[in-house]
Amino acid sequence: MTANNTDLPIVQCIARARIPTTQGPDIFLHLYANNRDNKEHLAIVFGEDIRSRSLFKRRPGETQNDRMIRGAYVGKLHPGRTIADTDGKLGLTLHFDDKTGELLYESKTTWDPENATLVRIHSECYTGENAWSARCDCGEQFDRAGKLIACEHEKETGIKGGNGHGVIVYLRQEGRGIGLGEKLKAYNLQDLGADTVQANVMLNHPVDARDFSIGKAIIMDLGISNVRLLTNNPDKIAQVEYEPRIRCVERVPMVPIHWTNENEGIKSKEIEGYLRTKIERMGHLLQEPIKLHTTTE
Repeated sequence: MTANNTDLPIVQCIARARIPTTQGPDIFLHLYANNRDNKEHLAIVFGEDIRSRSLFKRRPGETQNDRMIRGAYVGKLHPGRTIADTDGKLGLTLHFDDKTGELLYESKTTWDPENATLVRIHSECYTGENAWSARCDCGEQFDRAGKLIACEHEKETGIKGGNGHGVIVYLRQEGRGIGLGEKLKAYNLQDLGADTVQANVMLNHPVDARDFSIGKAIIMDLGISNVRLLTNNPDKIAQVEYEPRIRCVERVPMVPIHWTNENEGIKSKEIEGYLRTKIERMGHLLQEPIKLHTTTE
């Protein structure tokens, strides 16, 4: 594995593949291993030219076919292609340091590290992403991050999008780091009257046990220095900053869709209570017409 820095996890991109999507541009799904846990963390990358340094680094004894199979290629794959480092049809060629095998930056083939890049660091939420949960806005935020990265501007809010370039770092830390089983127990405690913060504490867990250091190492591996961070969480901003390697140059708010369009997004008493707790108890940077310092029936 390739070390990013002595106080950060060591991450290595194992494989990358193009994923055609149902609603927008192709994405490139990157699977990462690391030296902190045994989880398969991911980077959902918009833009073929945003390249993982650990994936693309030349390895002793490998063939061009080996490189194509793990996804370390430039341009587009097609039947009969035999060279990973050159796409003859598109006129693109990658170059590498002769001694280290490291990918060399060239503007024609690789995203400029100094570009302000739209990034979302997203923690896994099975219930919100796969079980249609109206207890949280995680699924909505995940979908919206992808749409914002794909578009030039979001019409409803005027937010500048990524115009097809950006990254969703997907970290496997369910339930703010407590795991799915404990999260379901916390939901039962919420139905008994606790809020999301109280429920975690009652189960002897931290309010937020997540660690964004692996996400930070993945951003660095992708060669991104200037981040436009999609978040309402001030703690996430503080954790992502890593001068001089990573700078958070802008916070892009994740305003709940229902607040800007009452006919769309998630509307439920659970989501109102969840957002209220985020603002009152966790300091999230949201200001909208929900009733603060009240209880839900």
